[in-house]
Amino acid sequence: MNTGAEKSKGSNRAKVQAFGGFLTNMVLPNIGAFIAWGILTALFIPTGWFPNEELGAIVGPAITYLLPLLLAHTGGRMVGGQRGAVMGTIGAIGLIVGSDIPMFLGAMVIGPLGGWLIKKTDEVIVDKIPAGFEMVVNNFSIGILGFLLMMFSFFVIGPIIVVANNFVTVAIEALVSTGFLPLLSLINEPAKVLFLNNVIDQGIYYPLGLQETLEVGKSIYFTVASNPGPGLGLLLAFTFFGKKVARRTAPGAIIIHFFGGIHELYFPYVLMKPITILGMIAGGMSGIMTFQLFGAGLVAGPSPGSIFAYLALTPRGNFIGVIAGVLVGTIVSFLVTAAILKADKSKETEDDDEFEASVEKSKKMKTEGKELYGAGTAVAAQPVNKIAFACDAGLGSSALGATTFKKRLKKVDMDDIDVKNYRIEDVPEESDIIVVHKNLAERARMKHPDARIVTIENYIEDSNLQDLLEELKKG
Repeated sequence: MNTGAEKSKGSNRAKVQAFGGFLTNMVLPNIGAFIAWGILTALFIPTGWFPNEELGAIVGPAITYLLPLLLAHTGGRMVGGQRGAVMGTIGAIGLIVGSDIPMFLGAMVIGPLGGWLIKKTDEVIVDKIPAGFEMVVNNFSIGILGFLLMMFSFFVIGPIIVVANNFVTVAIEALVSTGFLPLLSLINEPAKVLFLNNVIDQGIYYPLGLQETLEVGKSIYFTVASNPGPGLGLLLAFTFFGKKVARRTAPGAIIIHFFGGIHELYFPYVLMKPITILGMIAGGMSGIMTFQLFGAGLVAGPSPGSIFAYLALTPRGNFIGVIAGVLVGTIVSFLVTAAILKADKSKETEDDDEFEASVEKSKKMKTEGKELYGAGTAVAAQPVNKIAFACDAGLGSSALGATTFKKRLKKVDMDDIDVKNYRIEDVPEESDIIVVHKNLAERARMKHPDARIVTIENYIEDSNLQDLLEELKKG
């Protein structure tokens, strides 16, 4: 049974996950715009593939105005709907004009703040508006509040963000200048498998990377947490030296991880044998060192972290360095993980549940017990019409799980059950069952306290999903 301290730690982790997910969902809908800007930069700046002064003139205004305004608009909408989106955008323009750096971090603060302000204001005045004055009050409330927020962001929030940005930039540039940038892998790799990577990736590396790209046309910051090489090396090691189920599922995970960019696929393998995180850290460090050695970088954040995204966002003259960084990360991760697996003298079992049982054991100190979430596969009291697969951003792993489970249902003539993927906060209330990774279960319970939650540990083959399928067939 979990102690109070363990539950507190779990709650804190779930809150950090939720915060990271919130940042991700501000960035994710706008990734296309970031990629468009990256392509524009790669092609038309003076060091690009086809230098063009006129088209290159779009680069600066796009990163200064377009991208921060999109982030603020999305953040405001997430909190306060369309009126929140307008408020967030109004506030962001004060940040942008009042500073001399791209205001990505500021936009991710002011957008949600603007949405929250107008949402709370509307809640207060909604029952006090005289009939016939709704439009006047609504327009002037957002106009007056927007004006005040614009001034506040110009004089207060903007300078604070500039100071914070300078502090982080100086700290990371110190790592770069001393050659210690690879040490970031000590933070990045453990954070990934605990679903905390979005906090640092979307909140720190992306803004810093975009800033540097504006200055020099590329940035190594886009590679420090997204390199698909270490994950590929780990999965290859499990393919050749893993036990039973892990060895059988790893090849499929390789395809989805490396080519599809869904890094969550390798998380259960690390959690099954936590010492393999050393292979991931070594692979991450060696990859960063290689990127540094070649002076390589990307022009935008690769999302998803697929090798295709890496190559598409590689600027001219950087392909050898980028490919070398991925390759070296793969080889080092493979060698370290293979050595760990070969040194494992535990007896190989024929039990097909070994993989899931091992993951459960390795994560016992990281997740709440089953008494908090329920057994996960108990028989439902009512017919199941809608199943929601949920994850951090509502894409990637949850989409993979939903697609795979729909195919299983179709094979047994049960495709009338609606199966869709969502981010955890967007799961519809009418969902009969919510399926999430166990490391996200507490966050799901915080948002949907009355829902039935089925926890899984492997997106390709999981005993709880098989039990759920058998339950639905019987029902």
